[in-house]
Amino acid sequence: MRKQWLNSGLPVLVGATLAASAALAQTVDTARIEAGGQNDWLTYHGSYKSYHYSPLAQINANNVGNLGVAWIHIPGRSTRGLQSMPLVADGVLYYSGSYSRVFALNGTTGEVIWSFFPELDEALISRQTHSPYNRGVALGEGKVFVGTMDGRLIGLDAKTGKVLWDTKLIDSQKLTVGFTGAPLYAKGSVIIGAQGGEWPGRGPIFAVDAATGKKKWEFLTVAGTDEAMKTWGSDSWRTGGGGGWMPGTYDSETSTILWGTANPAPLYDWSGADYKTQGARPGDNLYTSSVIGLDIDTGKLKFYHQELPHDAWDFDSAVGEFVMLERDGQKYVVHPNKSGYIFVYDRNLGLKNVWRITQNSNFVKDIDPKTGELIGRRDFSAGKVSEPLCPHISGGVSFNAGSYNPKTGLYYKLGQEWCMTLEVLKTTPIVAPQAQLNIGADFKIAPPPGGEIYGHLDARDPITGAKKWEVRFPEPPLGSVLSTGGNLVFVPDSRGTVHAYDADSGTELWNHSDGTGHQGGIISYSAGGKQYIAVTAGFGGMASDDYAPTFGGVYKSMPRDDGALIVYSLK
Repeated sequence: MRKQWLNSGLPVLVGATLAASAALAQTVDTARIEAGGQNDWLTYHGSYKSYHYSPLAQINANNVGNLGVAWIHIPGRSTRGLQSMPLVADGVLYYSGSYSRVFALNGTTGEVIWSFFPELDEALISRQTHSPYNRGVALGEGKVFVGTMDGRLIGLDAKTGKVLWDTKLIDSQKLTVGFTGAPLYAKGSVIIGAQGGEWPGRGPIFAVDAATGKKKWEFLTVAGTDEAMKTWGSDSWRTGGGGGWMPGTYDSETSTILWGTANPAPLYDWSGADYKTQGARPGDNLYTSSVIGLDIDTGKLKFYHQELPHDAWDFDSAVGEFVMLERDGQKYVVHPNKSGYIFVYDRNLGLKNVWRITQNSNFVKDIDPKTGELIGRRDFSAGKVSEPLCPHISGGVSFNAGSYNPKTGLYYKLGQEWCMTLEVLKTTPIVAPQAQLNIGADFKIAPPPGGEIYGHLDARDPITGAKKWEVRFPEPPLGSVLSTGGNLVFVPDSRGTVHAYDADSGTELWNHSDGTGHQGGIISYSAGGKQYIAVTAGFGGMASDDYAPTFGGVYKSMPRDDGALIVYSLK
């Protein structure tokens, strides 16, 4: 591996403020992440509750008009843009760029403390369709953890960037599958799931010892139990897909990891209505397009709910958002699915309700809110599908995070209104794991029937789905949402503008252009007594590739393979 020191050439902390904060720094452990912290952002969604919310209120609805750029960091080599979620602990900001580059920055000035550029198998990565972006790191026990596209999980010293361990988990030469999502640290373990559902593998989720890097367990999301194997006809489980590509969360009360899994392979099946017995992968295909609960110590399956049995649409459940909240003495878990439906569970994934955030959805007529049954599902035979499928393959929602504000009691979530034309192809079955995508269709983005493509930010009750307000966007935003204790909701849009809205009314209070589209994270933190908003910018991922040919305008000239971290504070 190669490591760079971009300041004085020595691994030293930058600035008196940072040195002081480092001296007072506490270990990032399970209890600290669970508490969330006033000033920090310690895990992908801020804490295990997945609120994606900051209680900080120095920046608020009364003064947000004075927000300006504090500093900018350019990570370099941002192939396919920047999709990372920054983390902050004790005044130090950590984030990843393309090719799993990791940076530790002074949170007040942006000065580089250290950077780490892993040596990767470039030939392998060039063969991967989703490469080479990275969506984030994890913090724990004085380390920074990052996954790589060539199937490794690496533990770095948080103070120096020195490699402490480097563990190979996947034979990426055989599968061209690695890690694009952020890991999750909890209870001495680092959990990470393999990317994608379109590759003919078995989508494992791994736990690694945070201290040593030794693999503790591996759970196969495809036919990982005897029960599950029976739901794959014709031995199709051997190449079933199902990666858990985004980080889930941890429930300390039951020592359970909650995780979402991806679609099965081939992505589109030609079975038609006879999917139980016919087609490329007969049966329900457990545990793809599911949410699962795993024992953190052993990796044993404790419970699950398959949101889309025999997913024939790529509306998988790998969205890593598990909003854990309490209301009227009940403990709930709110989980969005790419289909645009939002599933509400108890803590054992017992279904409590299902509601929909998107207007345009026709893959089913409805989902029963009590049983989860798919009502009036559309299953395709080989050939051109007469009516566009809604939503588009990028999802009614995607991996971008929504936000729950405990002060307003509202869930702020982006919905995407778009569809696609589809032709299902009867491909040659793949019978062994190999380096090959297994999609089984040709498709193209299309407007909804009788309408146009757009996106919207909704403020809703997370349990019932009742809507309080909505803001529309001319193209679907692909970034994450942040709400704060200052009664604000921040949305970085696809055109490159960051918006701040009043959390109660949806009134726009401020905006600023970052100069390029957003498809990554946004957080808030405090350093040196000052609140900051940090957002990653840089277009070019799989969803945003369609924007220039579909929408034209600003997207025709938008930079590609470029990215920046922009940090705002009050002037």
